[in-house]
Amino acid sequence: MNSTKPKIKYLTQTEAINLFNSIEHSNSCHSLRDLAIFRLAYRCGLRASEISLLKLENYNISKGELYCNRLQGSNNNTIRLDKKTKDLLNKHIEKSMILSSQDTIFKSQKNKPISRQTLDYLMKKYCTLAKIEDKSKHHFHALKHTTAVHLAECDMDIKELQWWLGHKSVSNTEIYFQFTTKQQERMYSKLEVKSELV
Repeated sequence: MNSTKPKIKYLTQTEAINLFNSIEHSNSCHSLRDLAIFRLAYRCGLRASEISLLKLENYNISKGELYCNRLQGSNNNTIRLDKKTKDLLNKHIEKSMILSSQDTIFKSQKNKPISRQTLDYLMKKYCTLAKIEDKSKHHFHALKHTTAVHLAECDMDIKELQWWLGHKSVSNTEIYFQFTTKQQERMYSKLEVKSELV
């Protein structure tokens, strides 16, 4: 019996940059909303269903912090946004005239909370524009995996990453510490330094 876990699908650093560029330079009238959604999902490691439930009350504008209501038994947490994501979110809120704390931040054209199906459609659309060839990466949940792998590659330790993603069990976080290309290169560079000393 093969007990190996299926390989997770995530965007490389270059693919993620190309994805954000494809949204920013698209001709869509919703490009500001979409860029805010995708950058927020990437920064905080949010699922599509978690994006659709975000309300203005979850966002502390003065501190630039987002309270993440995690689903599927994960732990809620508050994550500070980077400047670019914060600025995009502020512009989207201002443009959309979201005033009530109970207002949903991201809405569809029908003025309803944006659906998981719409977010998957947008992911496919922008991945295609970004020329990301691997179609198995063309689903919104790949963004959460992308966040996790990129943070692991940036030397965030496993307990920090567990907190960031809201995982209750560290075993859910371990899969992101597979040897990616960057992690392998760092390992070999350490060996090279050691070999010079002996």
